[in-house]
Amino acid sequence: MRLFVGLGNPGSKYAHNRHNIGFLAVDAIARRHGFAPWRRRFQGETSEGTIDGEKVILLKPATYMNESGRAVGEAANFFKLGVDAIAVFHDEIELPAAKLRVKVGGGIAGHNGLRSISAHVGNEYRRVRIGVGHPGVKELVHAHVLNDFAKSEQLWVETMLDAIADNAGMLADGRDSSFQNKVHLALEAKGIGKDEANGN
Repeated sequence: MRLFVGLGNPGSKYAHNRHNIGFLAVDAIARRHGFAPWRRRFQGETSEGTIDGEKVILLKPATYMNESGRAVGEAANFFKLGVDAIAVFHDEIELPAAKLRVKVGGGIAGHNGLRSISAHVGNEYRRVRIGVGHPGVKELVHAHVLNDFAKSEQLWVETMLDAIADNAGMLADGRDSSFQNKVHLALEAKGIGKDEANGN
């Protein structure tokens, strides 16, 4: 069993923020793989389903970003899941827009959602880091992540979400590198980030 956590803030005013791309990613997975309707529990919302034979629980914490770990901790305890069964989808300002990286553990780079999760379950979970770009100035980061994606970004956002959903089975059975490569190939096929689609 896997626990896929999407990070974001609850409420319609945040729904299309860059900070909410984690929510958007697990929503896309739920739609693509015919998961059960979302229901409220674990201080959030969950949906259950199967991807390529692996049972997956999707979780969207409803605690606001900086308390996300409370929901993740409750769900992990309930299902008796170790930290190695958890994958967290989140926005990453240290990656260019339309880039994706999967890593286990590491730093939190000022991301309050990751800080909270690490405090509750430990640090060695998988992070699916979805690049949203950096505004260039530290003082503008808060506004950048809490603003909606621009119209000019919609193509890569939709392509990224489709590719994540299409290839989620690889992530479910631990083929992180293959998952990452498939997502980048899907973006490259649309002419997005072609110059460094398989870069580091």
